[in-house]
Formats: sequence, C-alpha cells, structure tokens
Amino acid sequence: MKLTPLDKASIIAIKDCMGTQPTEKVLVITDKFKREIGINLFQNALLLGHKALYVEMKPNEHDGQEPPPEVAALMQKYDVVLCPTNTSLTHTAARRNASAKGCRVATFPGITREVMIRCLNADYNIIADRCNRLKVILEKGKYVQVTSPSGTDISFSIAGRSVHSSKGLFHAKGESGNLPTGETYLAPVEGTANGVFVVDGSMAGVGLMKNANIRIDVEEGFATEISGGIAAKKLVKLLDSVNDKRAFNIAEFGIGTNDKAKLSGILLEDEKVMGTIHIALGNNKSMGGNVDVPIHLDGVVKSPDVFMDGKLIMKKGKLLI
Repeated sequence: MKLTPLDKASIIAIKDCMGTQPTEKVLVITDKFKREIGINLFQNALLLGHKALYVEMKPNEHDGQEPPPEVAALMQKYDVVLCPTNTSLTHTAARRNASAKGCRVATFPGITREVMIRCLNADYNIIADRCNRLKVILEKGKYVQVTSPSGTDISFSIAGRSVHSSKGLFHAKGESGNLPTGETYLAPVEGTANGVFVVDGSMAGVGLMKNANIRIDVEEGFATEISGGIAAKKLVKLLDSVNDKRAFNIAEFGIGTNDKAKLSGILLEDEKVMGTIHIALGNNKSMGGNVDVPIHLDGVVKSPDVFMDGKLIMKKGKLLI
C-alpha cells in the first residue's frame, strides 16, 4: 500500500506527535466539513494497529462551543483523542474533562489537507525547544507590552500566570494541544489589559485581513470598541452571539513558533506563524484564567515588538532569545 502525503501527515500526528503506544485506544471526532481528514486519521490509526473509533457530530457554530454530551463522555474513555473539526474544541469543558481523566487530546480546528501536509512535516523537536525556551522566559515576567507597525499598543499583567508550551509532542498523561502546532501562550490577568491591538494577519471566524484591519480598543481587560469595516462587524456579531459580555474578555496572549506555518486564513495555522503574536477574546479557562464562556477567538498581529518587564524579547517579529 502506497502512502499519500496526507497518510504520512496522519501517521506523524498519531505516532510521533501523540506518541501513541500499540495498546492504546484512539478516538477520532470530526464533522462533515472535516470528514476527509477525520477518516484518514481513523484509517491510519487502524493501520498502525490501534483499536479506534470514528465519530462524526453535527458541526458547531463557533469556536469554544461544547460538543454533544454523548461525545464529551466518549472522550474520557480513550487514551488518545483526535479532533479535526470545523470549529475549535480546544477551549471546552469536554476537552478539559478528558485531559483531567488522563486522555491525551489533539485538536485540529479548521484543518485543511494543505495545512495538515505542510505543517505536520515541521521539525517538532526544534519547535518544542523554541516553545520551551519562551515558556521559561515568560514565566519570569510580570508585565508585557506589544506594539506593531499597524498600530497595536497594548499592555497587560502576566504576574502569577501559568505559561503553556504547545510544542506538538503530547506524550504525557493528560497533555493536550493543537495539531499542527507551535506556540507559547498564557492568559493575561483579567482586568489588566489596556490599549489597542490591530489584527492585520487574520481573525478566527473572519479569515485573512485583506481590505481593512480590525482595530480593537481595550480598557480594563475588555474590548470596548471594535472597528474596521465588514470584518469588524462580523467579529462583533460572533461575540454578541453568545449573549455574554465576557466574550469580550482579553483571554490570551501567544507567540507563534512554527517556521513551516504561513498565513493562510486558517487560524489553526495562522496563530502558529513565526514572526507573529496573537491575542484572543473570550474563554481563558483552558489556560488558567477565570472566564468560562463558550467562545474563544484569536486575532493575529504581524511584525510585533514584544517587551517583557521593559526588556525587548521580540523585535519586528524576530525572537531575541
């Protein structure tokens, strides 16, 4: 049997990234939009000798929305759970509860064949080292400021916050993250973010910034004004759809570390691009915060300067570590 490039990417995900052992059971959760990748992961799990189950659910409407209770319960019964879905299950109680039970979970929100093949052929040992070095640095920090050529100038406290290294190697019990991956991220302290961030790369639920950037004004940890034409209106509509003002919470600050990733309009890939940072709105419960709301939307900022406690650690997108 000749393996296709997609087969090879799926095998890397199962065997290398998840470190799946021969006796471990694998669950694949997908929807009609990501059926091709879901079936491919399932078939390659069987090819590798695993007991595997394929589950296709109704597509969720937005990132962070919970899967059906039956699916959430299934997640806790498997050693490895792979979630190629149209919208993200990363920041859900279902994922957190599965991780708490010791399951290793990989989410692939918005994955495409092209992104799967391109980004899963990156050197994850190098990416893991880069993520971990950033983690060590950020763990020592108390305050971050980000500026960019497009107008971003925002600052927030990170004091006491856990820093997460999404390194692409999820081998320990309960570990989880995106695949493909490559980012180091944290939840800014609630209520401390002030300034403005300008999304000039891409925005979850919206896509690539083409005709106009999205400008997000921030006061005391919340987005207070969102402007920038059609893209901004679409973002506001998404945030309003959950009918909870906490959707406008400044939820995440992350730095991309995957040198194979490029801006494609698929946020799963975009937020991992080397030379970018991302700031998210909504749920931060999955990264040690206190805001549990069923939405999490990331906005990517290009060529940023990042200061930690006044020291420049990234200049025009280039890491200085």
